[in-house]
Amino acid sequence: MKRYSSFEEVDTRLRVLELQREIDKENLKLNLNSARTNLLPSQLRSGLGLNDTLKKLALTFVLKKVLKRYKDRRDERLLEQRRETIAEQTT
Repeated sequence: MKRYSSFEEVDTRLRVLELQREIDKENLKLNLNSARTNLLPSQLRSGLGLNDTLKKLALTFVLKKVLKRYKDRRDERLLEQRRETIAEQTT
């Protein structure tokens, strides 16, 4: 712990800390605005500097999810049709 010999030293140190805090706050605002800009849809489309491999992996992941959802819905419809057919045959 630093010892101060006068109130003037304390005041100077407090002023320095206050200025550092303001600088950090402004840096945070700058970084936040930069992040917002980078996350705009137009920037996302341009890839945010991602290489082609990552883009392909992301596209593959999304397509698998979409196709799985389509397949699951199709399977549900087929199963329902089979149930209806069996119900008609038994009655």
